[in-house]
Amino acid sequence: MKIAVVGAGAIGGYLGARLARAGNEVSFIARNRNLQAIHENGFKLILEDGSEEHAPHVRAFQDYAAAGPQDVVLLTVKAHQVRDLLPGLRGLFGPQTVVVTMINGVPWWYFHKLGGPFEGHRLESLDPDGALAAHIEPERLIGSVVYPASELVAPGVVRVIEGNRFSLGEPDGSRSERVEALSKVMMAAGFKSPVSRDIRGEIWVKLWGNLTFNPLSALSHATLQDICRYPPTRALATRMMAEAKAVAEALGVAFKISLEQRLAGAEAVGAHKTSMLQDVEHGRALELQALVGAVLELGHITGVPTPTIEAIFAITSLLSQTLQTQGGRLQIQPS
Repeated sequence: MKIAVVGAGAIGGYLGARLARAGNEVSFIARNRNLQAIHENGFKLILEDGSEEHAPHVRAFQDYAAAGPQDVVLLTVKAHQVRDLLPGLRGLFGPQTVVVTMINGVPWWYFHKLGGPFEGHRLESLDPDGALAAHIEPERLIGSVVYPASELVAPGVVRVIEGNRFSLGEPDGSRSERVEALSKVMMAAGFKSPVSRDIRGEIWVKLWGNLTFNPLSALSHATLQDICRYPPTRALATRMMAEAKAVAEALGVAFKISLEQRLAGAEAVGAHKTSMLQDVEHGRALELQALVGAVLELGHITGVPTPTIEAIFAITSLLSQTLQTQGGRLQIQPS
C-alpha cells in the first residue's frame, strides 16, 4: 500500500516506520532537519524496552506533488496546522485516496454522515470559511483515535513511551472495504487497529480528558497526577467533564465508562505533562480550538450550558495570545 505520512513527528514517525518495515511504500512529508535526517538515515524507533527498529528505505519529501498520489494519507499534525497544508495536500490525492485524521480533539468533519438534525453542519471554530471541507472532500475521510504516547527525540528518531492502538472508523459507522483493508495493513505492522462502528464515541472518551486536563495543566503547570489529587482542581475537572458529557449525550453519544473511571485513568498516568503544557513551555501555539473551543460550539448548537469550560477556555486563550504576541514561553524552573 502507498502511504503518505503528513507530519513526521512523534506519532507520524512511529506509524510510518512500522508501516514501512511491514513492506508498505511509505513517504514522509517533512521539512528542515527532519527531512534531511530521513533522507540520509531513514527513520529509527526506540521502543519501550530500549530495543531499536530501523526503517532505512522510507522516502521523504517537502513537496507533496513530488511524492505523488497515494492510497492512504495519514494526517498526524495538530488540528490547527491542517489549514497550513492546503492546497499542497491535494498533490497526494488520486481518485480513491483515503485521508485518515489522526488528530486529537473534535474533527472538523464531525457532522459528516452523522445523520439527524445537524447532518452536514459546519463547525465555525474548526473550519470557519469551509476551506478544509473544500480541499479535503468529506468522502475521503476515515476517523481515528490515537492512543499511544511517543516523542521525537532527534530528527528521524522517535522514542515510543507506551501503547500501539489506533482505532479506525468510517464517519457513517460502516465496515467498508477500505477501512477493513487499512485495519489489516495496520495490524500487519504491529498495531492494534480495530474498526469502530462508533468512532465519535471513542473520540469523545479521549476528548473528555484532553479538553479538561490540557488547559488545566497549561494554566497550573501541574501534572495529571497533581491535578487529580489536589481537591480543588479535581472538583474543577469534574465540573468540566460533567458539562462535556452533557454536550456529547445531547449529540447521541453514550459513554461506556463513568466520569470517575475517566478521572482515575488520568490519575493513574502519574506525573505526566500534557501536550498543551509542553507547548506552553516551548512557546508553541496551543491546540485550543479542537480540544476546547469546538466543545463550546457544540454546547451552543445543542443548547447545553458549559460555563466552567467557557471560563477555562477564556483564560487559556488569553495565555496563548500573550505567549504568541510576545514570542515567549513559560516554564517553572527550580529556584
